[in-house]
Amino acid sequence: MRTPIGIFDSGYGGLTVMKEIASLMPQYDYIYLGDNARAPYGPLDFDTVYKYTLQCVKWFFLRGCPLVILACNTASAKALRTIQQKDLQGMDSKKRVLGVIRPTTEIIGKLTQIAHIGIMATTGTVLSNSYVIEINKFYPELHVSQEACPEWVSLVEEGLYDTAEANEPVKKHIDNLMQKDKKIDSILLACTHYPLLINKIKEFVPFDINIISQEKIVAESLEEYLKNHSEMENACSKNGTIKFFTTGNVTNFDEHASIFFGKNVHASHINL
Repeated sequence: MRTPIGIFDSGYGGLTVMKEIASLMPQYDYIYLGDNARAPYGPLDFDTVYKYTLQCVKWFFLRGCPLVILACNTASAKALRTIQQKDLQGMDSKKRVLGVIRPTTEIIGKLTQIAHIGIMATTGTVLSNSYVIEINKFYPELHVSQEACPEWVSLVEEGLYDTAEANEPVKKHIDNLMQKDKKIDSILLACTHYPLLINKIKEFVPFDINIISQEKIVAESLEEYLKNHSEMENACSKNGTIKFFTTGNVTNFDEHASIFFGKNVHASHINL
């Protein structure tokens, strides 16, 4: 029996990835879950993020999803490895959970001219050091500087990403990052919420710096993964449908999610 691909985020940010995936591979069925009732995950400790993420992964598996994408950098940083190495065997060894960090770090070295990368992310992702560790595996010659931007997710989720209120927190963290390494020529937005801040970010980043967003990278990586894993590709249903779920308020989710996804969204509520 073929079933949908699951896509998970703590809130709305994963919808930027969902949008790109569905655009690239519209033939598949997808289920999106936003754990909005417990968002944001960024400030939470490792154990809590792991607990919440595992609950959501189990929810997808109960709905039959053979593959779950953690379209959330914090969940990918704090929970993915434990779920892959510890939990999957006990649940269903044929199912898979993938994240957004590995696809990005596999190619990031090709996106800098002078091997100096900046990473802007949630506090949780920065503290996990996941990007530094993974980048070092593929590109040990890269110089990596990180900046935690704890206010940015709230700016996006409150709809303030294109307002004057965003100026100070956006400029502050960009300035902080550039002071850490003045040679940075590429900046990775290592949170799926941050693409909505792209206009503000461009106002304060020097024009010659490459700003890297993850959506297309993750979508193309998933497409390649399915091409290389025929057993998983054959387990995924293909009717071109998308269903949305949230642990939070449905009306709020639909309103905000439609902005992230670029078209009207109609979600259903679940309790975990």
